[in-house]
Amino acid sequence: MPLKIVIARLNHETNTFSPIATPLDAFVPQWDEAAYQDQKGARTAMGAFLDIADGLGATIVTPIAAMANPSAAVAADAYTLMNDAILRAIAAGCDAIMLDLHGAMVAENAEDGEGSLLQKIRAIAPDTPLCVALDLHGNVTQKIIDNADIIVSFKTYPHVDMYEAGEHAGRLLVDLLRQKSRPVIGWRQLPLLSASLTSNTSASAMQRGVQAAIAAEAEPGVLAVSIFAGFPLSDFKDAGMSVVVVADNDPVLADLVAEKIARSIWKERDGFVYDSKPLRLSLARAKGLAAGPGVGPVLLLDHSDNVMSGGTCNTMDVLQGAIAEGLEDIGVGPISDPQAVAELIAAGVGAIVTVPLGNNVALTKQGITKTPLTLTGKVLAITDGQVHVTGPIYTGSTIAMGRSVLFDIGVAQIVVTEERVEPYDLGVFTSLGLDPTAKTFLLLKSRMYCRPVFGPISRGLEECDSDTGGPTSSNFDLFPIKNVRRPIYPLDIDTTW
Repeated sequence: MPLKIVIARLNHETNTFSPIATPLDAFVPQWDEAAYQDQKGARTAMGAFLDIADGLGATIVTPIAAMANPSAAVAADAYTLMNDAILRAIAAGCDAIMLDLHGAMVAENAEDGEGSLLQKIRAIAPDTPLCVALDLHGNVTQKIIDNADIIVSFKTYPHVDMYEAGEHAGRLLVDLLRQKSRPVIGWRQLPLLSASLTSNTSASAMQRGVQAAIAAEAEPGVLAVSIFAGFPLSDFKDAGMSVVVVADNDPVLADLVAEKIARSIWKERDGFVYDSKPLRLSLARAKGLAAGPGVGPVLLLDHSDNVMSGGTCNTMDVLQGAIAEGLEDIGVGPISDPQAVAELIAAGVGAIVTVPLGNNVALTKQGITKTPLTLTGKVLAITDGQVHVTGPIYTGSTIAMGRSVLFDIGVAQIVVTEERVEPYDLGVFTSLGLDPTAKTFLLLKSRMYCRPVFGPISRGLEECDSDTGGPTSSNFDLFPIKNVRRPIYPLDIDTTW
């Protein structure tokens, strides 16, 4: 008889400080056969799982494929409903389980979203081989470690190896099923809360950590090594960095490799601390880049408010600062403001309009409110906001910006959208008739996902943080962090380990 394999995807990176709610419809969940069709051919871990299972001739059960952009804690009813779909499929019986999870999900009824799900799975299928692919920003917990046979994370940020991580985890699961290996897990959790910008795998300490992981995977008996940067804005006990090693029937080896790599990361702990510069200084440096050699725009990366960390795409601090500092010829976006979109569309293309824009989503969990920026400009274009992604991230997918407007205020042309959107494709601008290559500056609501696309067309970039706070700022002082384990570096500067 063919193997029966349950394969599911449930992804959410929870920013517990985000003002954006996370109900069921935020996940756009696909169920059963629709889940299979949604993920077959996708460059995700679940896409890899499906390819492997199809190659085995297995009977495949796909209870759910669901992913929501980072936002606040997942609604209790949504978490329970999606979990129950996976649990029912497993309770019906299967030979293996392959899960595409994130690792930093916090739900209203489960602080450790993935760990709680895995614990429930083990209660009904204690001996069924189970592999998990996790995001590099997963906050790994004891429950996750205790209830999985195989754990493999992405090794890139920006994440361009989601499929490869799934293929790696799935390959190890097949070896387990064929009794070619007996995976065991070693784990080290560091007292280190790393800033997301320092987890860029093409630079500095994080790059060296991933290189050490890849080197260790070449050692006899080592099956997989994952470096988890963690997600610092999930304010719960286990947020932070960790190292997970899967070895072949050798718990001592797994433990030694995890310890060695974790200690090397700890020695470089300062490399995981981000120093947010005053906005005025960042903008002055950007002006200097624009006046220097090279071609293409200078990127202003607003990492205080980016979607893929739970941002609103609604704060205006960086644009307001850029205007105050005399920057001109700026492409901006996307700014999410449904009310402004409605007013601009009602006025129509060619109309001169004065509207309050942005700063209208209160950052209540940070105790921050801002005042909308009143701007006068011309409506240049209106679209339905559908953008086909050409890659290299989420290639082939569609960005749904909602109704979208290009608004020209003279010194800047602003893409205003109904939906929160991370600019990881040139189409967020070109679909509205704005050529991003022709601008002097591009202000992007992004910290990392824009880089593979916009980096090659630019002459350089400057990372811009808000002085007064944003939902995804890199300055931990702007967040009332209270639940993470203490002491932890750099919140507690004298932390020892």
